[in-house]
Amino acid sequence: MKKLIIVTAPSGAGKTTIVQHLLRTFDTLAFSVSATNRARRPREIDGKDYYFLSDSDFNQRIKQNDFLEYEEVYAAQYYGTLKQELERLWDLGKTIIFDVDVKGATNIKKAYPLDSLAIFIQPPSEAVLMERLKGRKTETPESLKKRIARAKEELTYHNKFDCVIVNDVLDNALQHAEQLVGAFLHTTITPQEDYITHNHC
Repeated sequence: MKKLIIVTAPSGAGKTTIVQHLLRTFDTLAFSVSATNRARRPREIDGKDYYFLSDSDFNQRIKQNDFLEYEEVYAAQYYGTLKQELERLWDLGKTIIFDVDVKGATNIKKAYPLDSLAIFIQPPSEAVLMERLKGRKTETPESLKKRIARAKEELTYHNKFDCVIVNDVLDNALQHAEQLVGAFLHTTITPQEDYITHNHC
């Protein structure tokens, strides 16, 4: 059975921390590496953090219908999930876990409605999220402004996914995520049976 776990959230809500914990906890999971045309940052590794593509390569992949989903997250800055990445991981017998933005998560869920568990990581409040973003001190004032505006929009997507985890106390959020993923991994889904993950929230 090919299964997918989609973890999504506004930037700063803690989704990457939760995804990394789940990868350490469940050895059947494998991380889906996204493609992007943005410049590689120091210490990032091509093929591990992202597949770094040139603008022309990314556009060519779009024309060839190579993406399951893609989006212009910021002006002229694209991110997407290559179909070949899913096949690569499924060929290894893995359940794929995604760390993606809310629009990408919506599109993946739409493509695999019965075979996926989509979890939205919600901060305890918008104010807390804004403080987390400002506290990173990794953004220019202009990029921080864009990230905050995007985060506010993304908070409105929480009801589009199977389950919401409020990341207030991290240990509780990690435990909640473990329970959800554990239940999903041990559930058989058939075309006639829609897995209602809200029952496990």
